[in-house]
Amino acid sequence: MKLKVSKEKMIASLQKVQPVVSTRSTLPILSNVLIRGEKDQLWLTTTDLDMSVCASMEAHIARPGATTLPARRLFNIFRELGGNEIEIEVDDKNVASIRSGSSFFKIIGLAEDDFPPLPKFEAAKTYALKQELFREMLHATSYAVSRDESRYVLNGVLLSFKGDKLAVVATDGRRMALYEQEVEFPKGAEGDLILPFKTVELLATTLHGDGPLKIRVTQNQIAFEFDDLLVISKLIDGTYPNFRQVIPAQSDEHILLEREALLNALHLVSLVVTDETTSAKLTFGKNKLDISITTEVGEAAETVPIKYNGKTITAAFNPDFLMDPLRNLTADEITIELTDDMSPSVIKCNVPFLYVLMPMRIS
Repeated sequence: MKLKVSKEKMIASLQKVQPVVSTRSTLPILSNVLIRGEKDQLWLTTTDLDMSVCASMEAHIARPGATTLPARRLFNIFRELGGNEIEIEVDDKNVASIRSGSSFFKIIGLAEDDFPPLPKFEAAKTYALKQELFREMLHATSYAVSRDESRYVLNGVLLSFKGDKLAVVATDGRRMALYEQEVEFPKGAEGDLILPFKTVELLATTLHGDGPLKIRVTQNQIAFEFDDLLVISKLIDGTYPNFRQVIPAQSDEHILLEREALLNALHLVSLVVTDETTSAKLTFGKNKLDISITTEVGEAAETVPIKYNGKTITAAFNPDFLMDPLRNLTADEITIELTDDMSPSVIKCNVPFLYVLMPMRIS
């Protein structure tokens, strides 16, 4: 293989595929990036066996071929090179000669045949969305996934394609975030998919703009195609709990608040939170919300003006759980729906999003 490629494009593509490069695997090939050149296109592919990422770019391919080279070492070398163009030539023993400007490197690689092949997606279910919308849906929900590894199914984000809608859901059993949007897809493509959190994190950083996103799904694999990237991931095997059962049928009180004002007040009083004390007391009174936290190191209090004339309700919540949706939404105002101090509260705003949060016992 022999090729010339832009240094800038090569570094950008390596950055996209690096997150899945294995650093602790007993298989040396998983620390490498597969480099394939053909017909003026260069493809970079990495995998950890659970997830694979493939990035493509234009390049001048003088002699087509493929090899695998140490991904992180390659990235560090390319990042330090002084020239604007990189020349790579690989011999039949997978030794790569790299030239750029006055610099020269020789890197020993491994054969392409040892690299795990990408899964096939023949007869896959197919969905089409906008990148920006899907990224927003993941961003607004994924923080609520469970970090408890024993609750394997809840360690991922649910994508539920049903009734001409896509529902993106995350829960850890104490709170639940749901974003629902109308999406066109064939009736035969209805179903539930559980996406691993690591895959969600990668998509959140690589999805950009309002371009098209194509999703293909087989029984245990999912592929995301957008721009110059292909992301393939295993799905979590299991049945996700019925998330609609935890949504209160109705709430007695509906309270309108400024999102940033509430977030700032919660952040301020949380400065006294300790590992032993993780609850904030909220008292909703006539046109004001009093927030307070008392811990063994001291106490903090703040008042936020609100639009409310209902009954006084005092409830306690985990302040971090309450701040999470406020950090990840962009709406100027939110509505908190309450019934009493021990019933679930619901946060809504001007997009098809809702967040159900269980209160804590007031001590």
